[in-house]
Amino acid sequence: MIDKRVGDLAAAVAGIEDGSVVLCAGFGGAGLPDALCEAVIDQGARDLTVVANNAGTGRSGLAALMAAGRVKKIMCSFPRSSGSVVFEELYAAGKIELELLPQGTLSERMRCAAAGLGGYYSPVSVGTRLAEGKEHREIDGRMYVLEKPLKGDVALLAADRADRWGNLIYRKSQRNFNPTMAMAADLAIAQVRHIVELGELDPEMIVTPGIFVDRIVQVAF
Repeated sequence: MIDKRVGDLAAAVAGIEDGSVVLCAGFGGAGLPDALCEAVIDQGARDLTVVANNAGTGRSGLAALMAAGRVKKIMCSFPRSSGSVVFEELYAAGKIELELLPQGTLSERMRCAAAGLGGYYSPVSVGTRLAEGKEHREIDGRMYVLEKPLKGDVALLAADRADRWGNLIYRKSQRNFNPTMAMAADLAIAQVRHIVELGELDPEMIVTPGIFVDRIVQVAF
């Protein structure tokens, strides 16, 4: 019997290793796996590289994980946004590394990892510091840079509903990076608001099939 439910947050994040690349979903205030991020603090993993849309908000969720000193590097599109106080404090003190990625590049690099591709050529960042050290190629008279796949050891996700097989349904903009990150990581862990019985999810509404999800835990959020 396939059953990807786990009993609590500690079980959900068990086994995350030091030095892992963690894909952390969310866009603005939607689809954030805050409970899972904070569970990693108690779990103990250190020296993490976190891939996210932005560098945390306030002092909860991803920001709390950074404040606990567990994140060595963050790769994101918007390191400075409303409420990114923890990142700014750590970066000013030289306690966290930053790799800036345009949002489309961030998404497409993860999609390449999910699809098993070796990368893609993009005109974005040509002629800027973001292209330094990357392979360049002229195609039909236009210059491109090679962007390599961005694969995660772990993906932390948030969805509205799931069944025990791990099929996920998102609510509105909660969808954001969650589906791509689920496919681009070796271990995908989802916090969900509701776990329903098999057959209760409309198949046409399932965005992330359970084959891409390893663990689900029910969390009120």
